[in-house]
Amino acid sequence: MNNKMDKDKLVATFSIVAANPETGEVGVAVQSKFLAVGSVVPWAKAGVGAVATQSWANTAYGPEGLDLLEKGLSPEAVIDKLIADDPGRSLRQVAIINSDGEASAFTGNACYDWAGHKIGKHHSCQGNILVSEKTVSEMSRAFEESEGSLAERLLSAISAAQQAGGDSRGKQSAAVYVLQEGAGYGGYNDVKVDLRVDDHPEPIEELQRLYELHKMFAAPSQDKLAIEKDVLESIIKQLVKVNLLESADHSSYDAEVKEALKTFALRENFDDHWSEEALIDESVLEYLQKQ
Repeated sequence: MNNKMDKDKLVATFSIVAANPETGEVGVAVQSKFLAVGSVVPWAKAGVGAVATQSWANTAYGPEGLDLLEKGLSPEAVIDKLIADDPGRSLRQVAIINSDGEASAFTGNACYDWAGHKIGKHHSCQGNILVSEKTVSEMSRAFEESEGSLAERLLSAISAAQQAGGDSRGKQSAAVYVLQEGAGYGGYNDVKVDLRVDDHPEPIEELQRLYELHKMFAAPSQDKLAIEKDVLESIIKQLVKVNLLESADHSSYDAEVKEALKTFALRENFDDHWSEEALIDESVLEYLQKQ
């Protein structure tokens, strides 16, 4: 097999695994010149930790690594066990973090330059076939200096990595995957954020756009607006525009207006934002006003 064919099979990429012990969030963000990198690299389990497996990726490292973490092994011990009997370990790159924020990483000595990793507070950054080491160091710096949710910090990190050079082959796909106990849709699972851009000229920018939509749809605001006066007038006007109310001749938040607004909210997938009280999320109102 020639060198070009070898490189075509490599998940040449940069990624970050991270945890927030205070909130219980664990996750991975990744970008690569590789189709649908989100289907290969990121693995995580709420209350346990996260794994990024790349280069000549051994996807078994994901579930097996999480299983070993859950059994109480340290991230370093997990990596030692994973690579011990792996004949392809010289081409593997893997990073593991537990829910306490302890991280470890491994870069095989046959990974294509530039390849390496950097472990920092509650995170590990790694990459292969990169423009330079700066991609990884800037990714780590950006994560440590950022604020907000874990997903927002992960996105800031990979954006900084791309600006520092990124994958020497270019850009194609990206993903962000964050888990937190009970943070999934309706509280029925732990998947807080699971967004992928499988093929795009600017995958990180597109991923950030999707994340902004995700925040609007998936995260109900704690501050709701009372449906009265100007808010009520605006709602009625827009509901008429979208053909959910026949007439704007309503002076109160009556049953007809409420039912029309509920229809709009559920139709547009604002299920978790709906309130039976005379209240509306600001994000829902803004979305309605743009229709």
